[in-house]
Amino acid sequence: MALIRLPGFDDVLASHARIAPHVHRTPVLTCSHFAELSGAELFFKCENFQKAGAFKVRGACNAVFGLTAEQAQRGVCTHSSGNHALSLSYAAARRGIPCPVVMPRTAPQAKKDAVRGYGGMITECDRSTSSREAIFAKVQAQTGAEFVHPYNDPRVIAGQATCARELLEQVDGLDAIIAPIRDGGMVSSTCLAVSSIAPGVDIFATEPKDADGTFRSFRTGRIHADDAPETVADGLKVPLKDLTWHFVSRHVTDIFTATEEQIIAAMKLTWKRMKIVLEPSCAVPLATILANPAAFRGRRVGVIITGGNVDPDKLPWMKDQGRFAFGDSRLS
Repeated sequence: MALIRLPGFDDVLASHARIAPHVHRTPVLTCSHFAELSGAELFFKCENFQKAGAFKVRGACNAVFGLTAEQAQRGVCTHSSGNHALSLSYAAARRGIPCPVVMPRTAPQAKKDAVRGYGGMITECDRSTSSREAIFAKVQAQTGAEFVHPYNDPRVIAGQATCARELLEQVDGLDAIIAPIRDGGMVSSTCLAVSSIAPGVDIFATEPKDADGTFRSFRTGRIHADDAPETVADGLKVPLKDLTWHFVSRHVTDIFTATEEQIIAAMKLTWKRMKIVLEPSCAVPLATILANPAAFRGRRVGVIITGGNVDPDKLPWMKDQGRFAFGDSRLS
């Protein structure tokens, strides 16, 4: 197995300077209702307000604008369920280079539309990771473009670590940060920033119970790679890789899971109470906090909302009219 260079905090500082003209310094919001429900002070880092609607634009911009002129001429390419594809398309458009991407046929239409809107060229694949990677290999061979992996790439991790760096600058005295996990991209970048700036801050990760490969990996000490899990959280379906596992296995305090019903309830409640748009994947941390209040009560917790690219015509509660809500007896 080829060795991958680990990014360091110097890479984070360099990437923050490199991407500054192309990304937002996103706001941190609070919500008294969620503080009352959880017993914790929650600070929501809103990457749903980011350029391209997701934190992944930070890593994509770092990779694209870090290319030499010769590398950039060939363009960039990737495979992604959505947010990395549209983020890389955005970054490539800013630099004026081509961006072919491979996406599952089942990816949300809103994300496909955004990719095409930024000039990305989509080749579709089946929803499994194996199909995605096999078709991508053909696309890359045909185009010769620079592969920017959606998460297992030191340039991407260093760029994404600027999110947690900002959060630590914006909120004093955090006890913990929690973020969604599957491939480990956001959480590994959070580990990189937090371990360098505030090593006493706990890092919690959370994922769908129906796609709990990272939870099982954390418990057994080795990567569990499910090929095509089913979950409403479409951004949390691909497995860990060696680079992200390096950070997760060394720096994460604990990993929780949330049921599909809990995720949908937390997403809907956030829309209602905070009046912001977020994806199902981004609701997993809040679902975890509300379902496990004892783990967070009395603490100052940063909650990373990773993105807001969702199809408004296919909101998950439109399918499930069971009116599941936190406080429902079915949680006990």
